[in-house]
Amino acid sequence: MSDTDRASRRGGSSRGIWTVIVVLLAPAVLVPLYVPLYDKADPTLMGFPFFFWFQFLLIILVSAVTVLAYYLAKAADRARRAEERGRAS
Repeated sequence: MSDTDRASRRGGSSRGIWTVIVVLLAPAVLVPLYVPLYDKADPTLMGFPFFFWFQFLLIILVSAVTVLAYYLAKAADRARRAEERGRAS
């Protein structure tokens, strides 16, 4: 097997997981930057204007997505370490 084959196979699955992590976290960064999306008062929820309850909803959703990304990153790191141990022996 050539060195280029090994290099291309080395980070394949790990790179895919990191791509998923970036795709998961990108909306968490980009949605709050698009202010016209939530710069309004209507609709209200239990008397709270849209701006406020949308911000609270974003906090909850982004927290959940961040936890998911964290566990995916841990799994990718474990897989990378196991792969390195397998190659070393």
